[in-house]
Amino acid sequence: MTQDVEMKELPAPSNSASSSPPSTLQHLKEIASLIETGAYAREVRRIMRVVRLTMALRRKLNATVLASFLNFALTPGSELHGRLFSYLPKEDEHDMDVDTATSGTQIVAKHSLPELEIYCYLLVLIFLIDQKRYNEAKACASASIARLKNLNRRTVDVLASRLYFYYSLSYELTGDLAEIRGNLLSLHRIATLRRDELGQETLLNLLLRNYLHYNLYDQAEKLRSKAPRFEAHSNQQFCRYLFYLGKIRTIQLEYTDAKESLLQAARKAPLAALGFRVQCNKWAIIVRLLLGEIPERTVFMQKGMENALRPYFELTNAVRIGDLELFRNVAEKFSDTFNSDRTHNLIVRLRHNVIRTGLRNISISYSRISLVDVAKKLRLDSANPVADAESIVSKAIRDGAIDATIDHANGWMVSKETGDIYSTNEPQFAFNSRVAFCLNMHNEAVRALRFPPNSHKEKESAEKRRERQQQEQELAKHIAEEDDDEF
Repeated sequence: MTQDVEMKELPAPSNSASSSPPSTLQHLKEIASLIETGAYAREVRRIMRVVRLTMALRRKLNATVLASFLNFALTPGSELHGRLFSYLPKEDEHDMDVDTATSGTQIVAKHSLPELEIYCYLLVLIFLIDQKRYNEAKACASASIARLKNLNRRTVDVLASRLYFYYSLSYELTGDLAEIRGNLLSLHRIATLRRDELGQETLLNLLLRNYLHYNLYDQAEKLRSKAPRFEAHSNQQFCRYLFYLGKIRTIQLEYTDAKESLLQAARKAPLAALGFRVQCNKWAIIVRLLLGEIPERTVFMQKGMENALRPYFELTNAVRIGDLELFRNVAEKFSDTFNSDRTHNLIVRLRHNVIRTGLRNISISYSRISLVDVAKKLRLDSANPVADAESIVSKAIRDGAIDATIDHANGWMVSKETGDIYSTNEPQFAFNSRVAFCLNMHNEAVRALRFPPNSHKEKESAEKRRERQQQEQELAKHIAEEDDDEF
């Protein structure tokens, strides 16, 4: 007797190769194909897209993937191929992630494009910096810069600007930033002659960073004032320029211009650039304190910045109260933080503002107070605090910080009655500054709008041209007939 057997449907075999996501090497091959298309079509926007795609793959790069890509993009055995391979660390062959799938986007390796060569330099340089192999990164960056000097192609400019940045970064990480200053100046001159505006932006910022790293503020200002001016092409480079300009203006005691530049840099910076925005806010807080302003509490409570801005919050609180002893304690407590941020010299300048704030609070609270009590409340620790208090009060009265008089015979400070501020022009000036700020922001937003080139000009096809010419002929005939009827 035969037994019935239950037959179950077997699942269809799945093609794991087609359903699996593409590997990092496959992504790099697609980027190489995009570089080839952009180079032949001379489309810079494709090269800009290449840079964005590469930054997304940055964390997935390893020596094995880079070796496979170099074999794909460059001629094996060539000088460039051997040089780039020498920078890569040797790994076990079993760890190699080789893409065995055949790709239709193969590039003829016998005649590599200059854009592809520079891109290979960029990939290897990024990998070496991420792996903290700074000496090899310096050698790779120097070789790439030597190759760039012989190329004058607009499609290379975008990749060159990134190479300039990592070239400077590799030397900064090893403490040898001063060695490349002359080379950066030479590259900036070459970029100016070639009208490479993106390269000029990047190199100008790198030179400013180079000068400011060694506290050469006068040389930085001379370079900035004489460098050619043009419309910004990169928002990131423009933010860096505003930040460096704000630092230069702060050291030169031009606090109003410095405040505007620093706040604009912090506002324009991308949300992902948290470290950059923190630095901008630190300097902006110090500048506002030097101007006699007290930043709002919301400035210190921004997302992700609470811990980094904590020392500056306590410093602001000491300045707001006018307590010189508290200010001194905060400066000593966070001295390491202020030295690492390079704001310690600016905080020393704040001592006078703390004294003036405390004196203003005293003048508001007391109609008459002795200079001895003023010295005690300000906590002056000099040899002759009464004489110092008298000179401080005299200077504050002369500068208009307080409305008071000094009775030298009795040793008193006599405050005058506080007038109605709305009877003065102060509200008008404050309102005017806010309106001007809003109008300036609107104008900058309008200027920052970007449109495709010649988007307002529609390309006319042959059929539309014939229709237009026919309509023009009919209109001319109609006008001629009307003229005949009038006669």
